[in-house]
Amino acid sequence: MSWQHRITTALAQRRETGRLRQRTLNQLGDARWIEVDGQRYRNFSANDYLGLSHDVRLIRAWQQGAERYGVGSGGSGHVTGYCRPHAELEVQLADWLGYPRALLFISGFAANQALISALAGKNERIFADKLAHASLLEAASLSPATLRRFSHNQPDSLQKLLTPYCAGETLVVTEGVFSMDGDSAPLADLQRLAQQSDGWLMVDDAHGIGVVGAEGRGSCWQQQVRPELLVVTFGKAFGVSGAAVLCDADTADYLLQFARHLIYSTSMPPAQACALQAALQAIQQGDELRQQLAENIARFRRGAGDLPLRLGDSLTAIQPLIVGEDQAALDLAARLRACGYWVSAIRPPTVPVGSARLRITLNASHQPQDIDGLLERLYDAQGE
Repeated sequence: MSWQHRITTALAQRRETGRLRQRTLNQLGDARWIEVDGQRYRNFSANDYLGLSHDVRLIRAWQQGAERYGVGSGGSGHVTGYCRPHAELEVQLADWLGYPRALLFISGFAANQALISALAGKNERIFADKLAHASLLEAASLSPATLRRFSHNQPDSLQKLLTPYCAGETLVVTEGVFSMDGDSAPLADLQRLAQQSDGWLMVDDAHGIGVVGAEGRGSCWQQQVRPELLVVTFGKAFGVSGAAVLCDADTADYLLQFARHLIYSTSMPPAQACALQAALQAIQQGDELRQQLAENIARFRRGAGDLPLRLGDSLTAIQPLIVGEDQAALDLAARLRACGYWVSAIRPPTVPVGSARLRITLNASHQPQDIDGLLERLYDAQGE
């Protein structure tokens, strides 16, 4: 089969099943509002959980950084792209989260891929939660290590898989807060099982960092767990983009030698690192924002309790309403858009077949009338 035929066939199959992904051109937007084709919508799809993407402190820090360092880093951090703002941010992150070292990456996807590809070798094992992020599962499946997937958030399932002896190393991989279900991993149990097998625990806390734990330190801090490898990303509560890996000093030095995603990528702009320092300070001082987010989550869950749709068991900003069939989820999202509410319909292969959903994300910028209005439209839609 030629590449062209393969491409044409794959696209046709996606169209036939109604699962063709498309991008939306967003003219303007923030955590609360989004403008598409000249129409304003209340935004319930962003991961900007604390509303920092438009915070004037971050904007000014980025502007000042650009004035001093320019708009790009000019190269890999191993050549000319590692600047003072990068080094300062790494030290601040390591101190805040209680690790010897932090290393910056251009994205969370790159950080996850770099870690697994640099560490996982032949005759070693990776045990990943079945609902772990695509970046984690893809890196594990492409590595020479053996990948086994345990039932979602089920330590007993992991324990059964760990039982056979392995001469190589063992890596247990999970998320702190899962991106599609919004539920939290039982990190203490997973770490205990990993340690019993002389293995390491790796946690991607993209959706927990900044939101939960003291000063927003994330899921691991909240559950009093210190995994050997912690990945935090800056595209959610931090309101910017990029990521960091937290680890011990030897592992950091090893990654500097062997993590290709770090070595061969242009570093994030120094101005971005300046904005991230401002975001970190805002998060550390952001108890009021986290309290407002918690109140918004509680308000939505109280109001959604009687909907004839299954509400996920999530106490986080991610509130999935399980619709079931793909087209039904798309139709419901379209009805909400017609009323001025932007909510994304998530379908397979991102989620399991039969679990298409509305992925409703709440943030600290939402006002009570925003949430009440969304709930009213959801109830009205069920009667149509």
